[in-house]
Amino acid sequence: MPLPELNDDARHEALNKAAEARKLRAEMKQRLKAGEIDLHQVLARADDDDVIAKTRVSEVLEAMPKVGRVRARRLMERLDISSSRRLRGLGVNQRERLLAEFPQR
Repeated sequence: MPLPELNDDARHEALNKAAEARKLRAEMKQRLKAGEIDLHQVLARADDDDVIAKTRVSEVLEAMPKVGRVRARRLMERLDISSSRRLRGLGVNQRERLLAEFPQR
């Protein structure tokens, strides 16, 4: 399916929307890394916020304190979560197992 042709105004609007989404995701990951929010709060926000819901699980895990790329990958493999899975796509069991790994503060 080819992408639709956009006029200049529509293209500009789409670029602004994408930039805003990147900014929101970066802010969320920074707050997570700083310990201002935890995984429970991120998952709760993903239920209401479409931008956060489209964030990859691996990106969220890697943004957490003391969790790097390797630990995040191993955890996702152990919990049977695909590396391309987004927060919105987590099943009930996957979500519960993931939250059990990081108790609420």
